[in-house]
Amino acid sequence: MSENWSPLVRISVRNGLIAGLLGFVLLLGLYFMGKHPFLFPIYFDFRLFLFGIFLVITLREIRDNQEGILFFWQGMIACFLFTILFATISSGLIGAYAWLNPSFLQNYISTAIEQMKSIPEEAIKQIGKDVYESNLKALPATNGYDMSFHYLWQSFIISFFLSIIISVILRRQPKNEL
Repeated sequence: MSENWSPLVRISVRNGLIAGLLGFVLLLGLYFMGKHPFLFPIYFDFRLFLFGIFLVITLREIRDNQEGILFFWQGMIACFLFTILFATISSGLIGAYAWLNPSFLQNYISTAIEQMKSIPEEAIKQIGKDVYESNLKALPATNGYDMSFHYLWQSFIISFFLSIIISVILRRQPKNEL
């Protein structure tokens, strides 16, 4: 990577590449431990922890490279660049893995159908019987692209909220001297 790039871009890109590969490895680790990673509720998703760590490291390193000054907008741009790389790499690898290993996709579909069929009748009434049945019918048609896109979209949603919080906490502005 070129040293001529701004620290904001260089550090965000580097950490996004590392986190994207690590995220995919963690996802495979969960899968091979018998826990399909696409069936965890979003609040138990390992990306919350992974993004939290990597975004803090990224913004602190950028701030240190800029003599302790980091504006909110710089933090948000750095987090966005990081997320673009993370989401693109990890979701691309997920799509490729689902294509190369059809059992990954089949395992997801069969386990998701089992989970949906075990939903209590009261919960089905709350979400609506039509919605429940349409989701149940749509599951067998799920493909690697659907899984990949879903992961990409969720990564941006998770990162957006964490980016705001972390950018506010780590921002430092120059002191105005009168």
